[in-house]
Amino acid sequence: MIRLGYPCENLTLKATTNRTLRLAHLTEERVREKVAENLKDLERVLRFNAEHGFALFRIGQHLIPFASHPLFPYDWEKAHKEALGRLGALARALGQRLSMHPGPYVNPGSQDPKVVERSLMELRYSARLLSLLGAEDGVLVLHLGGAYGEKGRALRRFVENLRGEGEVLRYLALENDERLWNVEEALEAAEALGVPVVVDTLHHALNPGRLSLEEAFRLAFPTWRGRPKVHLASQDPNKRPGAHAFRVAEPDWERLLAALPAPADVMVEAKGKERGLGPRGEAFLLASL
Repeated sequence: MIRLGYPCENLTLKATTNRTLRLAHLTEERVREKVAENLKDLERVLRFNAEHGFALFRIGQHLIPFASHPLFPYDWEKAHKEALGRLGALARALGQRLSMHPGPYVNPGSQDPKVVERSLMELRYSARLLSLLGAEDGVLVLHLGGAYGEKGRALRRFVENLRGEGEVLRYLALENDERLWNVEEALEAAEALGVPVVVDTLHHALNPGRLSLEEAFRLAFPTWRGRPKVHLASQDPNKRPGAHAFRVAEPDWERLLAALPAPADVMVEAKGKERGLGPRGEAFLLASL
């Protein structure tokens, strides 16, 4: 019924796809060194995932550090096209669905035109990366960002600033968050852009709006052309609301399974990465092997 994955790094392998560097050290030699290490570890993770029953992996946003920055020192698409194509073919052969998830600094609905432009550059980089990987079922997950005291205007800016971004929209999926934008509001923006909605269970628990989790899934799943994607995490009891625990707690698995209306791909957003599934998730993996 479900397939499982995790984001950015693998603790067992001590592998990461998210090595970066300081902007002050942005030289071609240093960047190529980081990219080579990130790509090597991406291949290791893909092979590990196939051997251990995982079917999803979120690539670190810094796979090619500062690729969207105006000072980036070389043509990264030309330089890494062949390697990315090879890794994308490997991912497809191993049944791995790839995704990316730019951070909160990416905010196309900002009131600041400079923030909007930087955000669009980062989204274009992310979408181009998925295209070079040949990730036909790839997903580019994004939050709606700030509301600036006027949600209606912020949502309209978000939609208008993304409307002409064809390659970005090909992969884009919008996600609810734990404070500002609930699933219904993410659905409003997604409908305007013709993109799907990722329901995050922890965010929904903290910011449900008028919907139960079952209702949220029932509304979000038809927005997907392929298998819907879901985020699952548990609250770290010692940190701020929305902070992810090392492992997913059993009750959160139970709530997810009870609410799902159809098969789905579940990104487990636990600090423990591939170790963060909890007993229920580990049972699913064992059953899939």
